[in-house]
Amino acid sequence: MEYNKITPVILDTITAIVGAGNVITQHSELEKYSHDETEDLVYYPEVVARPQTPEEVAALMKLCTENLIPVTPRGAGTGLSGGALAIKGGLLIAMERFNKVLAIDEANLQATVEPGVVTEEFMNQVAAKGLFYPVDPASKGSCFIGGNVSHGSGGPRVVKYGTIREYVLNLQVVLPSGDIIWTGANTLKYASGYNLTQLFIGSEGTLGIITKIVVKLIPLPTLDALMLASFATNEAACAAVSAIFRAGIVPSALEFMERRGVEWVKEHDDIAFDLQDGIQAFLLIEVDGNNQDVIFTDCEKINAVLEEFDCKDVLFADSSAQKEELWRLRRTMAVSVKSNSVYKEEDTVVPRAELPQLIKGIKEIGGKYGFESVCYGHAGDGNLHVNIIKANMSDEDWNSKLKFGIKEIFELTVGLGGTLSGEHGIGLVQKDFMPIKYSEVHFALWRGIKQVFDPQGILNPGKIF
Repeated sequence: MEYNKITPVILDTITAIVGAGNVITQHSELEKYSHDETEDLVYYPEVVARPQTPEEVAALMKLCTENLIPVTPRGAGTGLSGGALAIKGGLLIAMERFNKVLAIDEANLQATVEPGVVTEEFMNQVAAKGLFYPVDPASKGSCFIGGNVSHGSGGPRVVKYGTIREYVLNLQVVLPSGDIIWTGANTLKYASGYNLTQLFIGSEGTLGIITKIVVKLIPLPTLDALMLASFATNEAACAAVSAIFRAGIVPSALEFMERRGVEWVKEHDDIAFDLQDGIQAFLLIEVDGNNQDVIFTDCEKINAVLEEFDCKDVLFADSSAQKEELWRLRRTMAVSVKSNSVYKEEDTVVPRAELPQLIKGIKEIGGKYGFESVCYGHAGDGNLHVNIIKANMSDEDWNSKLKFGIKEIFELTVGLGGTLSGEHGIGLVQKDFMPIKYSEVHFALWRGIKQVFDPQGILNPGKIF
């Protein structure tokens, strides 16, 4: 589709809507909005607007629909799929001024929050009231909750507490027409027509712009235990994951880390951790609750399971400081890998019992195409992040052949009953692989949904499909 440029008259209208101090046009100031955390992608919008109210967003959307201007909504820019990039230019709507926790309803265990609130700050505010919002992506200290909703983000504690879909009750959304709607109700049950709330979760800003979020909260667990288990092989560590659940235990987190990733974290960060010879993989296992005896019994059961899979050592964190250190080992892994090498990150997810086959196949595909890989992720829910490392691949092979290796990784993933993304979204970088999983029937349905919400096709064009 051919879109129109932002003319001086349209720019004046944008300025009148949000104020001169909230319009950015200088190339040097647009730079921070030209990329996210996806590797090697840069697209400059023509203009950035920073609205603060749903009515301002509505006026911008109505203006752009009438003038066929492409619009890209953006949160904190921490995404890994290129979803917040203005690949068609036009107007980028930055949601950073929507930064308030509007209400914490302790009676109903709910909160209403704007999309530009940093996820960890929201978690801390509700925790101070003895409540828990368990959706905690690795970037929780910098990502926005609105971006989490738009991308269906997860994190370590999905394994016990469920995905973000289980916690979003209702959304206020601005449609491309400029209409402002609530998608559902602030109730735990909803059986009143099509569930628009669930449709918007994971839609990556292609159907509307989220301006308020109502989330469910739960009581805050008061106790936890953390253990780090070491294994001689990746496959043994991955095989132990499913066995833990079969033993009747549901950890609050169960993370996989490959040795190379741990080595790079130690190089990148000052983390005191003794990395023993002969160890190739780790499981970081957390159990939480409100009864110390129950937690201790669960840890004993987990330890017995680990012994069945030739676990070499289990370290029990004996202090809050040591727990924080072990979690930092996992949470800084993505940054450490990124700082050490040219890489591409893929987000695979399979039924957790298939993890040993997945990681074995990834290594075989790497050998076939000449790339290395560092894997880590949320093993408890089958979500493995695959960091493909350029290593000794030539520039020509990296630029021309790598995509075939990635395609084989996704074919393997789908063949094992998985799909293309567990929490990073599709955005720009994964959309070419969508036919591996989905048929033309799926694409026709998605196009139809897009047409209903955004008939002009102006909202985050070129993403997902």
